[in-house]
Amino acid sequence: MTTIIRAASAHDFLALVPSLAGFRPDRSLVCVAFEGNRTVGVLRHDLPSRARDRAALVSVVVGTLCRMPGVDAVVPVLYTDRTFESEGGIPERRLAEQLIRRAEQAGFVVRDALCRAADAWGSYLDRETPVSGHPLGMIDANPVTEQAPDAADALDAPGAGGVLPAPDGRVALRIAEALERFTDAEPGDAVFERLGDDIDPVELVESLVSGEPARQPALRLAWFLHLAARPAFRDGMMLQFAFGPVIGAAAHDDAIATAERADVSGESLDELVRREVAEGEHDEVSELLSRLLLGQSTLRPERARVERALELLRPLIANAPEADRVGPLCIAAWLSWSVGRGSAAGAFLDRAVELDPAHSMAGLLATFMGSGALPEWAFVRPAAEAASIGAGRS
Repeated sequence: MTTIIRAASAHDFLALVPSLAGFRPDRSLVCVAFEGNRTVGVLRHDLPSRARDRAALVSVVVGTLCRMPGVDAVVPVLYTDRTFESEGGIPERRLAEQLIRRAEQAGFVVRDALCRAADAWGSYLDRETPVSGHPLGMIDANPVTEQAPDAADALDAPGAGGVLPAPDGRVALRIAEALERFTDAEPGDAVFERLGDDIDPVELVESLVSGEPARQPALRLAWFLHLAARPAFRDGMMLQFAFGPVIGAAAHDDAIATAERADVSGESLDELVRREVAEGEHDEVSELLSRLLLGQSTLRPERARVERALELLRPLIANAPEADRVGPLCIAAWLSWSVGRGSAAGAFLDRAVELDPAHSMAGLLATFMGSGALPEWAFVRPAAEAASIGAGRS
C-alpha cells in the first residue's frame, strides 16, 4: 500500500529525509527526486572537498536525474559539518547555487534547497533564513518522524552497510584450518567428498543463500573463499547471488570456456576479458554476463538474495584470513552497488585495495564505481515500489 506523508514545512521534510534515504546522511549531498508529489528516489554523493570538483558533481547528479523516468522535481539537501557561525551564513552556498541552476536548466522544478549544518539548518531559497540559521531541535524533535515507515533511530550512516562485525576467534580458526585442507588437495581427495554437491560452484552458492549464515559449515565457507580468490569462479558466484542459479550456471560454463581461451592465449583472465570486450569478440552469453556485471541491463537483481548474501559475507570476510578477503570484498562491493548502496560498496573496495593494491578486480571496480556509474536497473521503477512522500512548503 502506498504511504504518503505530508511534509508541510521545510523542517518537517528534513526530519523525514533519513527515513526516505534509509540512513543518516553525513557530509553528503542528498537529492530527493519527485514525480508529482511522490518521491521516487534518493541520490546521495559525498560533498566535494575541493571547489574545483563541484561542477563535476553537479553534472553527475543532474545527469542521473535526467535518466530517472517520470522525475520532474527535486529537493537537494546538503549535510555538512561546517557551521552557520563559522561561515557567516548558510554553508555550501556555491555548490547549492550551481546545482539549483543546472537542475532548472535541465527542466526540473527545484521545490526547495536545504542545508543541515552542524549548528543549524536553513533554506538556500528562503531569503528570510536567519544568518545564524534555524535551531536543529525543529528537526530532531519533530513529531512528523512518527509517521515514517522506519524509525529514524534505527538508521545508520550511508556507509554502515560496509562495516564488518568483530571477528569470532573460534570461527576464524575453523575456517583457516578448513582452507588449509584445500592447499594441496587433489581431485578425489576426502575433502572434496565431504563437500558433496557443494563442490559445484552453482550448488555452493544456493546452499549459502538458502542457509542460516551462522550455521554454515566451516568447510563450505572455506570452499567459497577458495573459489572467490579465482576470477574464473568469483564473478559467476557474484552474479548468481544477485540473479539466481540460471545465470550462475551460465556464468560458470562461460568461465570454464574463458579460462581455456586464456590458457591458449597466455593472458590472465582479466586481461583476456578486457581485450575481448574491447574487440567485440564476446558471444551472446558472454555479452549478457558482461552487461550484467556493468549494470547495462534492466534485469534487476533479486533483492532478497542480495540481502542474504551480504548478511553472509560480512561476518565471513571478518573471520577470513587476510590473504583470502579480497575476493569476497569485491563480491560484497558489487552486490552493495547493485542495490544502490554506493557508500557501502566504496567501504568494501577501500579494504580490498588496502589489502592488495595491485588486485585487478578491486582496482577496476573502484575506478568504475568511483566514476559515479549506476546500473540501468536503478532507473526502472517497478510498480510494487510505491512508498512515497508528498511534500510542500506552507
